[in-house]
Amino acid sequence: MTRDHLLQPDLVVPGSILRLPAEPLLAAGLQGLILDVDETLVPTMSREISEELQHWIAEMRQFFSLWLVSNNLSQSRISAIAEALDIPYFLAARKPSRRKIRQAADEMGLPLEKVGVVGDRLFTDVLAGNRLGVFTVLVEPMVLPSSLPRSHWWRNLEVQISRVLGAKLHPSPLARPEMLSKS
Repeated sequence: MTRDHLLQPDLVVPGSILRLPAEPLLAAGLQGLILDVDETLVPTMSREISEELQHWIAEMRQFFSLWLVSNNLSQSRISAIAEALDIPYFLAARKPSRRKIRQAADEMGLPLEKVGVVGDRLFTDVLAGNRLGVFTVLVEPMVLPSSLPRSHWWRNLEVQISRVLGAKLHPSPLARPEMLSKS
């Protein structure tokens, strides 16, 4: 696999995870989703689960096995989020390491080609998923307005480097506006 493919998500969603519908994931043959936590499901440092996220999780649970895989080291925070969502989890994943993603797929009892990784970061979530050969989805980060200046500079740098290496990060054809949720 070439460098540009390692940073190329299979699906780019123009918005947060709440705008990701099941349809393109089902069309890709997925049966399980491995979800990042920080800035994918909740803002960094937050433990609060929004009603919108609870609804999205309930909708996805109808179609997919779900697992959380986070680089975060906080057992108390990640376990509280996982418990609130009733989803099993691994923390301290050290993505782009593939180990915890592979373990989550094994725990779901699914082959890698039936698993997708959803996250907000190219150099952790997308890179880890692509290194393992699973379907990857890039979403916009969920951030608190007060942390916007601090959080976006790193993601913007990742996007620029990825584009220089040939990755195309515009919304995917599978993510046509009419397929996306209104959230």
